[in-house]
Amino acid sequence: MSNPTAAFLVIGDEILSGRTREANVNYLAVELSGAGIDLSEVRIVPDEHDRIVAALNELRSRYDHVFTSGGIGPTHDDITADAVAAAFGVEISVREDARALLESRSAARHIQINDARLRMARIPDGASLIVVDSSAAPGFSIQNVHVMAGVPSIFTEMVDRVLPTLAAGAPTVSRELRFDVGEGRIADQLRGLAAEFPELAFGSYPFFSEGVYGTNIVVRGTDPDLVELGFARVRQLRDATPGAGGAAYR
Repeated sequence: MSNPTAAFLVIGDEILSGRTREANVNYLAVELSGAGIDLSEVRIVPDEHDRIVAALNELRSRYDHVFTSGGIGPTHDDITADAVAAAFGVEISVREDARALLESRSAARHIQINDARLRMARIPDGASLIVVDSSAAPGFSIQNVHVMAGVPSIFTEMVDRVLPTLAAGAPTVSRELRFDVGEGRIADQLRGLAAEFPELAFGSYPFFSEGVYGTNIVVRGTDPDLVELGFARVRQLRDATPGAGGAAYR
């Protein structure tokens, strides 16, 4: 049985302009892989209502889960919650449990609630809150869409809160081996291994280090025994390739 699939929708003009460095993809990819959910697509869209709605509707119909980051703050360009409500065709308003959470945590931090901050308590009808310690304002989940903050420290905590609640599959395991030759030397053999083991992924990642043009080969899959078998074949390939050996494998 195949693993559940996921997409990640990153929302924000600041990402596309280069003003802010995107820092959440790697964390989500690693955590999903460990949970047995296959991250299949990452997309970045600007703070434009129609673009967000269109992307959400496309992704949520294609994948089992959609994670979003960004656009749930207090400013005028934080429009993600409204776009999610529009995508699902539901109403959005300040919800009392979200308001109470925001007010109590803001009071503990001696922050006064104003109309702008109250925007962060606007939740689409039918959504469940994602409540974390690091943020006064919650994220939320609605059906298969999980809406999270863009701030990395808050995003990671929201991911950690949501993941255990999702149906998962078999975690991806991997083995890696260094070849001290360029990938062109072993491309044909890797193509043969990929055909021989269709259930595995054989990744080829070139590098240049200390005067050596080399290649790291990564074997990935959800069956640990099959990964070990594929990795053994990669190790045999390195042993049979002049000049490729010498580096410790892991």
